[in-house]
Amino acid sequence: MSEDLDFDLFIQRMKAKTNIDLSQYKEAQMKRRLTTLRQKHGYQTFEAYWKAIEQDRSLLNEFLDRMTINVSEFWRNPNRWEVLQNRFLPEMLQRGERLKVWSAACSTGEEPYTIAMILSELNALSKTSLLATDLDSVVLQKAKEGQYLERSLRDVPAAYRRKYFEPDHGMYAVSDKLKNAITFKQQNLLHDTFEQSFDLIVCRNVMIYFTEEAKHLLYQKFASALRPGGLLFVGSTEQIFSPSQYGFESADTFFYRRITG
Repeated sequence: MSEDLDFDLFIQRMKAKTNIDLSQYKEAQMKRRLTTLRQKHGYQTFEAYWKAIEQDRSLLNEFLDRMTINVSEFWRNPNRWEVLQNRFLPEMLQRGERLKVWSAACSTGEEPYTIAMILSELNALSKTSLLATDLDSVVLQKAKEGQYLERSLRDVPAAYRRKYFEPDHGMYAVSDKLKNAITFKQQNLLHDTFEQSFDLIVCRNVMIYFTEEAKHLLYQKFASALRPGGLLFVGSTEQIFSPSQYGFESADTFFYRRITG
């Protein structure tokens, strides 16, 4: 069997088993990552690796953890979060309605906890439904636990660090107020249907790993999941070119508003 066919067959089998479509990810990055993982266990081919995964659940869990992108920080690109806090969320709150917010591909939880801190400072946490989802059940469990190393808090404003974190045996624990405000849920962005009528969807530093076709699909799905006038907040390397093709207009740098009407 050729090397390409060996990898393609692995992709097909994994999709059938898990509904994860690896062909939607940039091939060179994904193939390099999975080849390293396969060789770590001494398997010469993806065929042999697949047979081992079928027999050993821990290998499948390791694959899922390695395949997903688990890079997250509190307050990543702080000036963009300040725009959200000082402009967009106050605008939404002026309507006087309960907000519906989603942190998509939330990884280990830094992003939804950042959102929760901001909402708390705006006295809006109790008036917001805050959903956080990720493909990886392992990182979701870490997010629910809310325990972080000090270096993860380097961009958290000092006042917020004092208010929302407690030192805990060398770690920092997120306050129960924030944890209780977030619903964590496993979700496959490319495969699953989305809830509707979100005021804000935050999906940052994830799209860069997907193919153009997968990005196109996701932007359409995000647009449909937002209420008219709702916002999509993306990462600093994920500018949407021609946002109007998805029913968006640029609202600010890395913020896109669903066009009304």
